[in-house]
Amino acid sequence: MLNFAYSEEQRALIDVARRFARERIIPVAARCDEEAHFPQEVFEDAWKLGLVNTTLPSEYGGAGLGELEGTLITEELAYGCAGITTSLYCNSLGYTPIKLAGTAEQKTKYLGWLAKKPTFVSYATSEPGAGSDVAGMQTRATKDANGGYVLNGAKQWITNATFASFYVIFATEDPSLKHKGIGAFIVERDQKGIKVGKHENKLGQRASDTAAVMLEDVRVPASQVLALPGFGFKLAMETFNQTRPEIGALAVGLMRRCLDESVGYAKERKSFGQPIGEHQMVQAMIADMAVRVEATSLLVRKAAWNLDNGIRNPVVSSYAKVFGADSAMQCAIDAVQIFGGYGYTKEYPVEKLMRDAKLLQIYEGTSQVQRMVIAKNVLA
Repeated sequence: MLNFAYSEEQRALIDVARRFARERIIPVAARCDEEAHFPQEVFEDAWKLGLVNTTLPSEYGGAGLGELEGTLITEELAYGCAGITTSLYCNSLGYTPIKLAGTAEQKTKYLGWLAKKPTFVSYATSEPGAGSDVAGMQTRATKDANGGYVLNGAKQWITNATFASFYVIFATEDPSLKHKGIGAFIVERDQKGIKVGKHENKLGQRASDTAAVMLEDVRVPASQVLALPGFGFKLAMETFNQTRPEIGALAVGLMRRCLDESVGYAKERKSFGQPIGEHQMVQAMIADMAVRVEATSLLVRKAAWNLDNGIRNPVVSSYAKVFGADSAMQCAIDAVQIFGGYGYTKEYPVEKLMRDAKLLQIYEGTSQVQRMVIAKNVLA
């Protein structure tokens, strides 16, 4: 039976995450954005409350929550700051390939590592010349005599790369094989040949750490091979299927903040002798924001529900991601417009919301790539 009501446990999770966003994220968000600084203490506090690694299986020490619960938490945190939330959420992106394809030993070691103490894991597919085109990656994986691999290449725009204790690295045994040559490898930060580049100076989501990862003759033993060449591309795509609803949830949180800020301002700011909220053009923008919030929320819930119930339909995750990302960008643009000249200054939070929203249309597959995926599915 279809039911849109949240359980008592889910409502409790929402309350905890909402309070955390209000008390721990919002007070530091503007400063962290200005300084391009990720507040590690916020990550550690969120970890203690169970607000990161939400879908880490309970048998490895995690909370074992479903994807739906994960999106509810992400939405509340993103209301506070999309940049900080991206770094909190990206542990899920990093460990999902291990959860999906890891051996019992790999799961015990690496998922258990995340459960025991506040630890970052980074997911690395993107490269300087291959972002959404995962099959175009050039980082090489050369098999050695002991069943392991040697990695050489560079990964670009890797979230939490500066702080990660280990990485899930995707590499190919032969670039000419495209998706058929890609494998996946677990690489620990202290392994010889790993170098992390400078922190990227970004337009938005500046409070999230982003950096390059360089690999020079990095030897990966057989025990850290996650997917053999030929099987990595499928793992990368299934990982995105699992995690794209979280991007939609990030969008919902950001849009809710746009809506609340705009409503508050529209009630107070006066022009032509009345609050601007009385003007029909402003009302239209606010109404459209509310519709986008509700529509994206429903898409996200459906995508997460599918995953929790074993229904594999990746196009729904793409629906949630592309509609949420584009809706968030439009809501943020409208929020700045409602604030007028004040919205263009850092005195109010809406200019940050606009800068933060843009990345939702880019990472984990651009909005254009999502439309290609959706069109291929529909035409099939």
